Amino acid sequence: MRIVCLGGGPAGLYFSILAKKANPSWDITVIERNRADATFGWGVVFSDRTMDGFRDADQETHTAITLAFRHWDDIDVFFKGHKITSGGHGFCGIARIKLLQILQERAAGLGVQLIFQTEVTGPDAYAARYDLVIASDGVFSVTRKKYEAVFKPNIQVRQNRFIWLGTRKKLDAFTFDFAKTEWGWFNLHGYRFDEEWSTFIVETPEENWLKAGIDRMPAQQSIALCEKLFADRLDGFPLISNASHLRGSAVWLKFQRVLCEKWFHKNIVLIGDAAHTAHFAIGSGTKLAMEDAIALARVLTHHGSDVRCALERYQEEREVEALKLQSAARNRMEWFEQVERYVHLDPEQFSYSLLTGSQRIGHENLKLRDAHYVEGVERWFAARCGIHRPIPPMFTPFCVRGLSLKNRVICSPMATYNAHNGVPNDFHLVHLGARAMGGAAMVVTEMTCVSPDARITPACPGMWNDEQQNAWKRIVDYVHTHTNARIALQLGHSGRKGSTRRGWEGIDQPLESGNWPLLSASPLPYIEGLSQVPREAARVDMERIKADFVAATRRGVAAEFDWLELHCAHGYLLSSFISPLTNHRTDEYGGSLVNRCRYPLEVFRAMREAWPQDKPMSVRISVHDWVPGGLTPADAAEVARLFKAAGADVIDCSSGQVSKAEQPVYGRMFQVPFSDRIRNEVGIPTIAVGNIFEGDHVNTIIAAGRADLCAIARPHLADPAWTLHEAAKQGYADVWWPDPYLGGKQQLERNLARAVQLRLQV
Repeated sequence: MRIVCLGGGPAGLYFSILAKKANPSWDITVIERNRADATFGWGVVFSDRTMDGFRDADQETHTAITLAFRHWDDIDVFFKGHKITSGGHGFCGIARIKLLQILQERAAGLGVQLIFQTEVTGPDAYAARYDLVIASDGVFSVTRKKYEAVFKPNIQVRQNRFIWLGTRKKLDAFTFDFAKTEWGWFNLHGYRFDEEWSTFIVETPEENWLKAGIDRMPAQQSIALCEKLFADRLDGFPLISNASHLRGSAVWLKFQRVLCEKWFHKNIVLIGDAAHTAHFAIGSGTKLAMEDAIALARVLTHHGSDVRCALERYQEEREVEALKLQSAARNRMEWFEQVERYVHLDPEQFSYSLLTGSQRIGHENLKLRDAHYVEGVERWFAARCGIHRPIPPMFTPFCVRGLSLKNRVICSPMATYNAHNGVPNDFHLVHLGARAMGGAAMVVTEMTCVSPDARITPACPGMWNDEQQNAWKRIVDYVHTHTNARIALQLGHSGRKGSTRRGWEGIDQPLESGNWPLLSASPLPYIEGLSQVPREAARVDMERIKADFVAATRRGVAAEFDWLELHCAHGYLLSSFISPLTNHRTDEYGGSLVNRCRYPLEVFRAMREAWPQDKPMSVRISVHDWVPGGLTPADAAEVARLFKAAGADVIDCSSGQVSKAEQPVYGRMFQVPFSDRIRNEVGIPTIAVGNIFEGDHVNTIIAAGRADLCAIARPHLADPAWTLHEAAKQGYADVWWPDPYLGGKQQLERNLARAVQLRLQV
């Protein structure tokens, strides 16, 4: 096979090494536009785990890199005059030029032909002469641009400006520093990569960059500004740029986030930054590129002459990993882009938020790396809650108005569709009672409807008559008598999503018979051509519905619920007013965001007036519609501000389910960034939801200040005692169990302790 790599960076060189090593008869050429000794970077960072993968792929390259790298374990965060250190992170740095030299020497030694100072203007001439063309030509790939219609790249040019510099100041740890200036905050990412040099990346939002006038400065003047801002880290050492080909403000770059829909075309394949990029905040761009090379060399070797099959397998395998890493890198990148959202935090929480910002590293992982650091975080966080010993953050109390919750776990409202004529029954008693006994601080009713025509299905519970009120009172009394949990009432109106079958009978499908008329903000069906077309709510309808919410609120008071939540999410009636996708009104309740929120706020204020002042009230909103033209997280922050001003105590941050055209980006804790934004930008307590399924998730979210409470849904369906079991897993025994169950608590704790000892012995 004849193969050419267009681009002699780490991706192309490493691929040529691995492919030639496995297939000595293959003719492999690497073409690079620059000199062999030219590089525009400083240091490259790899984790210990990444290095293990390199060792398995090629021992000789691994050994050469190991002899040249600088290893460190600590991360230092400098913020507001504090230095906070956490250890055990296991990274190594190596000069980019040294890495290239190692790869060049290894490739040449294996018989790879290396051609330098040769410009590549396009892939077609090579595609005609070679069996395979590897486009390893970086983020500005000419190959990708040539076949843009095929590769379909999604390219986002981010807002922060950054400059990549070097210094002879020998940093002892991976260093983050945050400098407050008259123009805003500037961030430093610094690390040592050999015996003499450290990388020094300075980053700031473009708004701050412009305010500081850097766009008008000569390059050396802006570098001198960086020296001044981070003088305490430099100890008099100068900063140096090796981008001598750039002038003025051009040395300040914007990161381009790239991900291609397709990675190959005929006999041309993209690897590394040509196919995808990962932000330097997570330090994994070169890692991704070299791991692409490992995978591509392996599948080509396996499939031999069947190039198309190999390329399909390569994309299938690597796309998953790239998406995972890009997701983590995006989270970390956005943290730095929005750093001013977090500068109100105490240094302890600010640093913890930074360390866990990617959502790949959590509380337990940090504890494995540096137990002393995590103990300090737990001690600090517990002290804020009046507890003077370190405990897992998820087991700290939370107080709002006159209510105190014993921990940070809520049993999320989940539709069970088991009521008859809106009346909750023994099922609801057992369902909510079991989870209240299972350790959750509070259980929340599923959306409880304020009138018969407000139901989603005929089996939804209600709160519009005495029978329902009394049935709810029975459940509330059970929770209060037999547990130390609290219970919340969630009230809502289905709007255009009503009159449907129960979830397991056909979610969102209209009833086969017995349908009732629907109302919404505008006469738009939920599923075009299938759902019933609702009538646009007139003013008289809106007054009646508001009265229904108030009446249901008063019944909630009589039933002695502890907490009240108004459902303004998921495309139900009040949500349909808020989202521009579902509100096409031309009156005072349509148009601007303020107008669209007008009716939900009217309902909320009327309910707040009827609800006791010493009891909290929350609002569930859809923070993101996941549809172009729909509600965005920025819009939702304004929605949260409006509800906060109206007297809301907590915002419950969900998303989606407003339009069938939605395209959510799922993953672990995928909705937590929405809660994070609203809590830290708006300044109101939040509830995080969405694929939170481990105690480690809860500990991390709470300690980082991304939410104040976590609503756990599906895990509670599988395990009513989820919270108690998580406490036992963490070795935290100071939790309430029902007295009759204490024997089970003791056995569970013994069994888990024994399992830990057995693992240690192995």
